[in-house]
Amino acid sequence: GVVLLFFTFSTTQEYYSMPAYPAFALLLGCAMTTQDAWIRRGMKALMAVIALALAAIAVILWNVWALPTPGDISSALTQHPELYTLSLGHIGDLTLQSFSYLRVPLMLAAIATLVGTAGIFIYRNEKRRAFFAAALMMLIFFHAARLAMITFNPYLGSKVLADALMKAPPGKLIEADAYYAFSSVFFYTERPALLWNGRVDNLEYGAYAPAAPHVFIDNDDFQKLWRGPERYYLLARNEDLPRIEKLAGRASVHVVINSGGKSLLSNQ
Repeated sequence: GVVLLFFTFSTTQEYYSMPAYPAFALLLGCAMTTQDAWIRRGMKALMAVIALALAAIAVILWNVWALPTPGDISSALTQHPELYTLSLGHIGDLTLQSFSYLRVPLMLAAIATLVGTAGIFIYRNEKRRAFFAAALMMLIFFHAARLAMITFNPYLGSKVLADALMKAPPGKLIEADAYYAFSSVFFYTERPALLWNGRVDNLEYGAYAPAAPHVFIDNDDFQKLWRGPERYYLLARNEDLPRIEKLAGRASVHVVINSGGKSLLSNQ
C-alpha cells in the first residue's frame, strides 16, 4: 500500500507501482474467498462510492450536454505546467468545458457505475455474483477510459504532427525546447532534429560535454537557419508562436498543421 500510494501521488513514476499489483490481486483473491463480515461492509462501502460517482457523472453530463465543442479538447483545457511532474498533474487541466468533449466516455462511465451499483445492491446477499457485477463495472469503465484517451490524443501525443511531417516536402527538423515535448514525432518519423534552446532538464547534464552531439542551437543559430535557403520545419507549442514570429519574421513562418495546442511550422 505504501509503494502504491507513494508512486501514484509523487512524481511521474507511477509505473514503479506495478510490482505491487500482483500482491494486491492475491490479497483481494484471498479476501473474496472468506466469509468475513468486513467483505460485506466493504461491498456496501463500494456501492455507496459508486452511487456517488454516478450522481457526479450525471450532474456533469447535464451541465455540458449543450456546450459546443470546436476544434479538439486542447482548446478547453487549462495549462498547469508546474504540476506536470506529478503523476496526476494533468487532472488540474480539466474544466467543465473540457468534459463536453468527453460525453461518450462519460455516458459509458455512467453505465458502468449504474451496472456496479445495481448489481451489488441486487446481489448483496450473493457474494460471488456481486463480485462479478463489480468486475463488469470495471471492464466497462476501462473501455470508457480508453475512449477518453482517444479524445485526449491530440493533446497528449503528436501523431497528427508526425503524419503531416512525413507527407510534407523534404526538409530538416528543429524542435523548440527539450526533446520530450515532441518525442512521439521522433518515434513515428524516425528522424533526427536540432533542439532549439534544448539544454534544459535532463539534457543539460551532458549537453555541454565535449563529445555531445551537435544538435543544440540557440536563438542566433535558429535565425540563421530559418532565414537560410534550406527548408526547415519547426515543432513548437502554440503559445510560443509570437516569440517565433518575432525572431524569424512573421512572413517566413508558415503553419503546416495545428493540433492539440501544438504546431508544425515551415520557413518555406
